[in-house]
Amino acid sequence: MTTMPNNTDGSLTEGIRHAVQEHYGQRALRVIELTDVTPAQGTGCGAENCGHGTCGGDDCGHDAAACGCGATAAACCGPADTEHAMRLYNDAQLQGLPVEAMAASAGCGNPTALADLRPGETILDLGSGGGIDCFIAADQVGESGKVFGLDMTPEMLALANANRDRMGLTNVEFIEGHLEDIPLPDASVDVVISNCVICLSPDKDAVFREAFRVLAPGGRLHVSDMLALTADGPRLTDSEAWASCIGGAEYQETYLGRMESAGFVEIATTDEALRFDENEAPLNVASVKVSARKPA
Repeated sequence: MTTMPNNTDGSLTEGIRHAVQEHYGQRALRVIELTDVTPAQGTGCGAENCGHGTCGGDDCGHDAAACGCGATAAACCGPADTEHAMRLYNDAQLQGLPVEAMAASAGCGNPTALADLRPGETILDLGSGGGIDCFIAADQVGESGKVFGLDMTPEMLALANANRDRMGLTNVEFIEGHLEDIPLPDASVDVVISNCVICLSPDKDAVFREAFRVLAPGGRLHVSDMLALTADGPRLTDSEAWASCIGGAEYQETYLGRMESAGFVEIATTDEALRFDENEAPLNVASVKVSARKPA
């Protein structure tokens, strides 16, 4: 495999990082504002849950009357824009999750589905957003395990912490930092997961080096990410396209080459799904699941 130089120009890197942080910070604030509703009465989902999205049932986001709240469905069970998460995750994974976590979901896959997470393992989610993958992972590793969610956006961290507290989880911790400089010790986690976030980084070599560093020997990497289909790269590369997980999508051979250079072995890809713009024009990008392992 061959690798290409990273985009490591300081000013450009900071510009991309700022655009990404602004984009996802605004996304988190929209979710928080939409769910800041407390109807006067409610039965179905429970008055205490109206507007706070812990229903987890089939009525959420569909029928306000079924929720028993004297308000809209969005006010009853949180934002109505949960369809994206419902396409990526199965019903069992979503059951009991805060609607706020589902509404904040911006991933392109389901990295926990193939990760074979085990009780007692320590997991790191790179770019944890509202926390949806962390909460799914926490259920799989159990109370004897631990899940760290890493994010650089204060608004997303605030949302994720609120979601965690709402669920009463004690085995999840959200930490502020960058993918290129993970604030965890060497060999401290068993599995690294990530959902459509590594493509946002202009220094992917650093991301993979850091992921390799924090993994214990024999540790696993499972990510869902956006990759370009050809060496020409994505059709759109402006800052908005970067923040939307398109502009930073690398050619698959380049991306996998960076993983190999970092030291990963048994690198494999599955499940390509082509992406198109609002006019159904191809973007030369696909969402891909990537797995690898750190040698024992």
